[in-house]
Amino acid sequence: MAHAHAHARHDHEHGHEHEHEHEHGLGGHHHHGGSGRALVLSLCLTLSFAFVEAVGGWWADSLALMSDAGHMLTDSSSLAIGALAAWMAKRPASKMHSFGLQRAEVLGALINAVLMIVVVVAIAFSAIQRFAEPREVAGMPVMVIATIGLVMNIAVAAILMRGEQTMNVRGALIHVLGDLLGSVAAIVAGAVILLTGWMPIDPLLSLAVSALILVSAWRLLKDVVHVLMEGVPKGVDATRVSDELAGVEGVHAVHDLHIWSLSSSQRALAAHIEIGRMSDWQAILPRLQTLLAERFSITHTTLQPEDRQTARACAVDTDCGVAT
Repeated sequence: MAHAHAHARHDHEHGHEHEHEHEHGLGGHHHHGGSGRALVLSLCLTLSFAFVEAVGGWWADSLALMSDAGHMLTDSSSLAIGALAAWMAKRPASKMHSFGLQRAEVLGALINAVLMIVVVVAIAFSAIQRFAEPREVAGMPVMVIATIGLVMNIAVAAILMRGEQTMNVRGALIHVLGDLLGSVAAIVAGAVILLTGWMPIDPLLSLAVSALILVSAWRLLKDVVHVLMEGVPKGVDATRVSDELAGVEGVHAVHDLHIWSLSSSQRALAAHIEIGRMSDWQAILPRLQTLLAERFSITHTTLQPEDRQTARACAVDTDCGVAT
């Protein structure tokens, strides 16, 4: 029994070496310079115009314009998080952080979601006050600044769409498309005020933009909490993963299966694999890794081989697990 356990441990350690090499060959890291550069350029454009729009909104006394500036500011933080995550993902693992610093993206997203909710509350409070006490809004400056913002958002969206389509970039692109709607709302507010003089359209559309921010923030918060609670990644069926692993030639059973997210783009898996003969493990391991990478995009794996007869004996004798 002790000899079998030592043999399994040796094969497992040797398998890890092979697994590490195979993982990089399958593209274990998807963060490259292309996505980082696109995010940084988009960040610079968005942040600079958010400042211009905030000053213009204050000067024109337009809540719709200032709310769109708030939306762009939160999007800037989202872009910054994505750019930082793309850089940090390149950092090698260390003794203190064996998985590297990929979770920094998740923590940053949590901060971003909370900031977005704070912006929503502030804008909604100001909008309610505007309904009670309408204020004059300069329609033409609002339209001009919002139109420039619309062009800016289209440019940023084009940059992101040309960049590498990582999860960070796709998430940032969703935010930018939300900005497009915010700019359109501000243009409509300016046009209505200029043509009809109806001031309530400004706080009304600012509430619409706030609702848009709130929906994005809530979805982001749910995703972040799911990752922090180490839930099974969205789009992954744990039962199907187990069944397909068990269907690989030479595998008799799969148990103690755990699947979780390291970050928004990196998935991890750990499982015990029952096989007929330990000598077959070197042939079975690459097949398991290829299946996980190609069908489920899971490249960080820890697979523990177990001799089928030993595993069945342990199921009857609960003390066998303490053998060394």
